[in-house]
Amino acid sequence: MNQLDQLPIPLLQWYRENARVLPWRSDPTPYHVWVSEIMLQQTRVAAVLDYYRRFLEAVPTVADLAALPEDALMKLWQGLGYYSRARNLHKAAREIAEKYGGAIPEDKKDVRALPGIGEYTAGAILSMAYGKHEAAVDGNVLRVYARLYGIESDVLKSAGRKEITTLVEKTLPARAGDFNEALMDLGSEVCVPKHPKCEKCPLHGECAALRLGLENVLPIRTPKKKQKESIACCAVMIQEGKALFHLRPSKGMLSSMWELPMVLSDSEKDGVKMLEKLLGGEAGERIWTYTHVFTHRIWHMKAYLFHGAKEPEGDYRWYSCEEYREIPLAGPHAKLAAYIEPYLEE
Repeated sequence: MNQLDQLPIPLLQWYRENARVLPWRSDPTPYHVWVSEIMLQQTRVAAVLDYYRRFLEAVPTVADLAALPEDALMKLWQGLGYYSRARNLHKAAREIAEKYGGAIPEDKKDVRALPGIGEYTAGAILSMAYGKHEAAVDGNVLRVYARLYGIESDVLKSAGRKEITTLVEKTLPARAGDFNEALMDLGSEVCVPKHPKCEKCPLHGECAALRLGLENVLPIRTPKKKQKESIACCAVMIQEGKALFHLRPSKGMLSSMWELPMVLSDSEKDGVKMLEKLLGGEAGERIWTYTHVFTHRIWHMKAYLFHGAKEPEGDYRWYSCEEYREIPLAGPHAKLAAYIEPYLEE
């Protein structure tokens, strides 16, 4: 028998001794696993921990989440980013409440049909919460198996992912949930993207990449497209202790979230002119600069005190500090809103 066919044995032993202590693991109900996995998409574990605790305190059950107003949900999610995750979580909770009486279904087809749940998340819920014999292949698992088996296919393309998924399913033991979590911990803590800690790996003796000297070459991944960079000029308009905010459109990036009036342009000069035309006033002192990096774009943000401007038509509203702390603010605008608080108190 190929030694790789027996990899669950040393891996599970390593996991028993080295498993990360995470709150959703201490009580792995389907709801807890689901919420944690959605939060962890493209987000570091350390960044998720406090959000996860606050979220479950506010909405401890699927029924509570289904009944939560969207603006309250966005406020809970504020700062975690990728807000479409929260909206899909909300839609799925309502569907679960209506179709399944508030219980997340155990059938894979039904779970996959829920908004925001893909193949990996379904596998995680079913294996970790329901004890089903299902694989959960995320970026960590793709990297671990590409190195273990010396796979030189692009792991971001469907053929490469399918090849690895087949191998995971072949080696999946009865304790699939523990095995899936062990692979994630191994990829997160040992078999890391750059400079893997091969000497600490329980599977180093079976690793094709290490044997061939390819541990820093594999996995093969398509280079990401260069992020689009924009100048984001923001207006700080203050009137009677309140600042002017704008509600973003209901669709698109950062949808239905509040921001200080902002325009995107290719240059600061053009951006200031666009703001002055929009608001009918004059940009004064630049009081704040900040660079915010999204997955596919970068905003170089610059904020100005505005004078003589009037509230434009559309979804604009004046908020005091106390009021705008209670509304969902779009991405980096929460940082800008916190920065301008002393200006509102003058």
